Amino acid sequence: MELVPTQEEIVKLLRETGALRDGFFEYPNGLYSNQYLQMALAFRYFQHQKILSVGLSRKVRANPEIRAIIDELSIVTPATGGLPVAYGVCEALRAKEVYWAERDNEGEPLRFRQFVEPKRGEKILLVDDILRTGSKLTQLKSLAEEAGCEVVGLAVIVYQPTPQMPDFGALPLYYLCKLDSLYCTDRDSCPIPTPGQKPVKVWI
Repeated sequence: MELVPTQEEIVKLLRETGALRDGFFEYPNGLYSNQYLQMALAFRYFQHQKILSVGLSRKVRANPEIRAIIDELSIVTPATGGLPVAYGVCEALRAKEVYWAERDNEGEPLRFRQFVEPKRGEKILLVDDILRTGSKLTQLKSLAEEAGCEVVGLAVIVYQPTPQMPDFGALPLYYLCKLDSLYCTDRDSCPIPTPGQKPVKVWI
């Protein structure tokens, strides 16, 4: 596998580890899909986490504007799913440091931990394992900008956009793999399941 793995290599890795599954799935936000992805199943294996993080870092480093500010670049990620990617990318890039945002209970807004928050003027790369609905990265972007930081890009291992994903405008987006999954909002008219097939409810 090359330092920047191909789309085919990543999909193969995700399927072999059980991270990517085909079927009929119901997400907590009410969407139905033919695919479910949980990166933690791939990240159980350190060698996979390393390959994917290094590959993503090389995608980011290819941008000359970001390459010029690596020494002052900080990584911001949502806890807990984004942390393995964030630390892997930070190490591979030799970026400055990692910050993360978290929440006490599901449904509450993300917040930085006390004393672990970016400082005004810092240049920020937002990192996560998956970009699906974009809700966490949207919150992270707002948090960083409210703190007076400059967000210079988004980087994710897998880009799996849903119809609910917001537009991040001209902000550069870096990813290793794109999944064009099918989504439905109405179970009764959804073409994904076979007759009588019930959806598997997933947590995230």
